[in-house]
Amino acid sequence: MDENLDNSKDSLKKIKLFLEKNKLKILLFVFFILLTLTFVVFYNSKVKKNNILISEKYIKAGLLLSENQKENAKNFYEEIVLSENKFYSLLALNTLIDKDLINDKEKVIKYFVKLENLNFSKDLNDLILIKKALYLIKIKEDKSGKKILKKLINDGSNLKSLAQDLIN
Repeated sequence: MDENLDNSKDSLKKIKLFLEKNKLKILLFVFFILLTLTFVVFYNSKVKKNNILISEKYIKAGLLLSENQKENAKNFYEEIVLSENKFYSLLALNTLIDKDLINDKEKVIKYFVKLENLNFSKDLNDLILIKKALYLIKIKEDKSGKKILKKLINDGSNLKSLAQDLIN
């Protein structure tokens, strides 16, 4: 029994010695962990606030569009596309195209490229490419549109059958 008591005293002494010896390292580690947690909390708060702001702009743009204030709505939708929000940017570009709010073909292509670079899932990126191909065909750039569709077919996309139907 005395041996157990001695062993526990030795263990406590070893722990105490370790803590005294590495006091600065432990304090720096704890400080680093607290700093990291603080950064993560603030970053998540900023992202959440930004998403709320963009969703409000999307709703406002929809209201402006329903009030036939197309130019103001277009400005909001373009701002949303440029914000690179994965959810609302895609919706905003679709609205810009579907409601014929934007006439500058080069600008629309630039927006498609911006969305393609957002690292969506493969299926969603393929859907963006289909939409881009349809837009190109709509504006009489059939070669470019069909080239994108052929690329989707050759890559074995899940939308391969749709791309084949569109080419035919």
